[in-house]
Amino acid sequence: MSTGNIAIFIAVMAGVTYLIRMLPFTLFRKEIKSPFFKSFLHYVPYAVLSAMTIPSIFYATGSLLTAAVGTITAAVLAYYRKSLIVVALAAAAAAFLTDVLLQYLT
Repeated sequence: MSTGNIAIFIAVMAGVTYLIRMLPFTLFRKEIKSPFFKSFLHYVPYAVLSAMTIPSIFYATGSLLTAAVGTITAAVLAYYRKSLIVVALAAAAAAFLTDVLLQYLT
């Protein structure tokens, strides 16, 4: 790949990224008054983030059981409003310890 092609790829990616962010501001200049549509737009980031991360969680460890233990640990700690670092470290530790335990038992 030449340097010219890389520059074109970067320019196209920058243009597409800019258009995705700029179009809603130009198309929707009026305030959104529909409570349904406001609610829908409020939950879109959470839905997209969940759709992107949940599959990765269950394929990251190679074992459905270790992934489930880590996910349940994270969900319980998040429910009790623990900090992000505590949730992440505890979920990783739970998945790791489950994997070690599984290897020890088999």
